[in-house]
This record gives sequence, C-alpha cells and structure tokens, in this order.
Amino acid sequence: MLFLASNGLTSAPLLAAVQTAAAGKRTAALVVTADPVYKEKNRHAARCLGELIQLGLSAEIFDIDCRPPAGLLGFDVVELMGGNPYYLLHSIREHQAEEVLRKLAEERLLIGWSAGALVLGPSLRLIDRYTPEMNLWGVRDLSALCLTGREILPHYSRYLRRFAHFEETCRAYEQETGCRVLRLNDGDGILAERGEERLIRGGLPA
Repeated sequence: MLFLASNGLTSAPLLAAVQTAAAGKRTAALVVTADPVYKEKNRHAARCLGELIQLGLSAEIFDIDCRPPAGLLGFDVVELMGGNPYYLLHSIREHQAEEVLRKLAEERLLIGWSAGALVLGPSLRLIDRYTPEMNLWGVRDLSALCLTGREILPHYSRYLRRFAHFEETCRAYEQETGCRVLRLNDGDGILAERGEERLIRGGLPA
C-alpha cells in the first residue's frame, strides 16, 4: 500500500486513514535520507516519529546512506521524509534501493511526503521547473520510481504564495505532458492500493 502526502501525517483525516491502513502493524522506520545535511536532526524528524508512535507503532530512524536498504524489509511501515528530492533519488539509485521500496509498496505500507512522495511517483520534471537549483548532484535522469502513475504537487497553497507564476507553470506542464497533476495542500494525502486511489483532504481547499 502506498500513501503520498504533502507534509506528513499532519491532519486528523490523514492520521485516521493511516491508522486504518496500519491496523495490525507493529514497527515503523522513518527514512531521513532526503536531508543530506541534518538527517535525524531535521526539524521535522521528531514530529514524524511522534506521528508514527501516535499510531501505536514502535518507530526508529533509518538512513539508507548508512544502512543497507534491505533492512527496511524488517519493518511493517516505512515513511520517507521530505527534504531534497534530487538527493533522495540519487541516494536510492546509488544504494540500489528501488526494489526494496517496490516490495514495501506491494507488501507493507510505504508512506512518502514532499520529496519522499515525489520520488515514488513518475518523475521530478515538474519540480525541476520550480527548483532546479536544488539539483546539486547533477541528476540528469529525472524519472522517478513510478510506484504510482499519479503526479503530485505538494505544499500547493503555501507555494502558490511563494513562487511567481506557480499555477501557470503547473498548467503549462500539464498541457505539454498530457498528465493531470494532483495539487496537495499541507494536510492532504492520497492512498493507493491495487490501482485504486483515495484522496484525503485535511488541509485548505485546493
């Protein structure tokens, strides 16, 4: 099962949905790899651990830069935190973690938010139109893991105020690629399993 969110399990509807999805599960790993600098000291790490614990899970930090990705198969729930999507994709490829993440999505519960959600989707091409300066690792192949065909745009209402022509850029991308981008506000998420999707709105209206 795959769960994509904007900024974590930050609304009551999201927590309720994940609690149902995680019923009977006991252990969780919070993957902090997307932050190449602060890792477990990332300002969101403590909150995310708390959210997983609130679901009744025994949770711990995991970094695929330091531990073999196969170790993630020992957890019932795995959450990929936000950060730098280019670095996270680079690290996943470098440590050959693609198949592990695919198995987790098929057999367990795999959660990704912000950068963590973007790398699980089709590509980083839309995000690259907004923040190409974040690509400090020279990632040329912007195709992502394609665990879902759904393209998302996280932090929509917040970034609408931060970036000039934010919505226009997204619409141009949709017209050029023929895809429909799902705009997620903080507090929103989407649950995908066996080709079916359930959209959960917990944030501001999109």
